[in-house]
Amino acid sequence: MLDKLQQVEDRFIKVNELLCLPETVSDQAKYTALMKELKNLTPVVETYREYKKTVSDGEAAKEMLSEHPEKDLRELLEIEVEECKEKANELSEQLKILLLPKDPNDDRNVIIEIRAGAGGEEAALFGNSLFRMYSMYSESRGWKSEVLSVNETGLGGIKEISFMIEGEGAYSRFKFESGVHRVQRVPETESGGRIHTSTVTVAVLPEAQEVDIDIDPTDLQIDTYRSSGAGGQHVNKTESAIRITHIPTGTVVECQDERSQHKNRDRAMKILRSRLLEAEREKQNAEIADERRSQVGTGDRSERIRTYNFPQGRVSDHRIGLTLYKIEVIMNGDLDEIIDSLITADTAEKLKASTEE
Repeated sequence: MLDKLQQVEDRFIKVNELLCLPETVSDQAKYTALMKELKNLTPVVETYREYKKTVSDGEAAKEMLSEHPEKDLRELLEIEVEECKEKANELSEQLKILLLPKDPNDDRNVIIEIRAGAGGEEAALFGNSLFRMYSMYSESRGWKSEVLSVNETGLGGIKEISFMIEGEGAYSRFKFESGVHRVQRVPETESGGRIHTSTVTVAVLPEAQEVDIDIDPTDLQIDTYRSSGAGGQHVNKTESAIRITHIPTGTVVECQDERSQHKNRDRAMKILRSRLLEAEREKQNAEIADERRSQVGTGDRSERIRTYNFPQGRVSDHRIGLTLYKIEVIMNGDLDEIIDSLITADTAEKLKASTEE
């Protein structure tokens, strides 16, 4: 581990030198890439340097112990040696975590897709509740959210919605939300007071850039049609809605929320790129042996990950056995405790896997 840490520190020094060169400053793309690399290297190097200083201080205290037999001074030095040893062990564990391979998508924006599953209108209403929960969480972190496509019901529910969240580290916080979310509650339309169980599927996709996915225009079938639903006369009289079909994979994306056909096309292509990138990522994950997958979850959309039980006021995440009795707070966007617990469990699993290699 120490050899790898020294290589990281050497690279940190080199990147700082490169950033000072006039040719780097004049090349915006190169400068931005190096600044991003520096940002990722900094916490590792700072912790490594603190570790080296702590070890050095401990060694110096040990050396003084052999030179000073006086009882009072020896006691102080022995305390210092023990404190340095404990601190060095803590820093060593931090460094192991910092050296774990980082998900290359963690810093990206995300596209979240919510679809009502079993449960009819009640599932659609809960889909709207999840959209509100994620929107409020994003707002609390200062992130921007934008609806890309939505199919609403007449009673305030959402059959399907795609929306983007823009913010640094958005994917790293949302990526464990993929899967089936189950809700247990008494619907407003239920006169007998019976608890109904409904499901909603959530898919979290890292925003794909054009350089990530090479889409051949000849592989696309693009259809236009008249928008339906709210939007006024203009929406319904012009063929502004777009349906794009990626012929090789059969992936279909529709967008009709904007009055401009060009805007709908841009949004549909943004969703399509992200779906194709996610499909490629899922294909790669499927090739990994089951025992190497994180216990936090594969991100499989068919995996039941969480239950929201309103009568009991609890939210249970089945992947890590976490149950919290504060459903109202969570539904109002306070997701940090759940997300932090999932990240901690995922990190522990990765550490375990790295020590077994």
